[in-house]
Amino acid sequence: MFTEHEIHTIVEIPEVHEATKVLKKEFCKKEAPYLEISDHDFFSLVMMAPTVGIALADGKLTLFEELALNKKARKLSMGGYFMKKDPVVYAMKFLMKKYDEWSDRFYEVLKLAMHKSFDMSSMEVQEFDESKEVSYEDYKFVILDSPYILIRFISSFFLESDEDIIRKRRNIGKNEYVRLVQIGEKLGLQKLRVYQMFVKTFEKTT
Repeated sequence: MFTEHEIHTIVEIPEVHEATKVLKKEFCKKEAPYLEISDHDFFSLVMMAPTVGIALADGKLTLFEELALNKKARKLSMGGYFMKKDPVVYAMKFLMKKYDEWSDRFYEVLKLAMHKSFDMSSMEVQEFDESKEVSYEDYKFVILDSPYILIRFISSFFLESDEDIIRKRRNIGKNEYVRLVQIGEKLGLQKLRVYQMFVKTFEKTT
């Protein structure tokens, strides 16, 4: 998962900063007119969108999922981990209420952030056989051979802990799996071999 300092660095990219400010202005105007949040913390909210989307895939939010979301949001906010009223946690409540209306806009900013953070386009031409079984050994070395920042994006979006990125198998509900694939497509990740292999490490449960 990204640290607040890594978030700050990404937000400093001029194109990302501008896109974040535009989205923040529109989101706050329509959904949270009295919300006070910095550009850094709003981009942290944008970073939370995939995690929020998967948590809402069943149409409801469990107490465990809410606690996990709040914990991750606090770690992303600028100095907000020990704050009683964390701005990202507070803003996330507005996103959860209108996720379906705003998710695509949030994903566009994330897509821009990825393209500006590493050479994503050069990795999109790699071919991948969807029907082929993924070797755990191959997967491990593809992870190690991938840009550090890309792995950070993937783990931040879809995992609770960075350490879980190299695992043989992980369980996921059917609805959550469908949402994960959809989010990957919206972010353009489905074109990347490492992400395609990552998705195959999930086993769908009922």
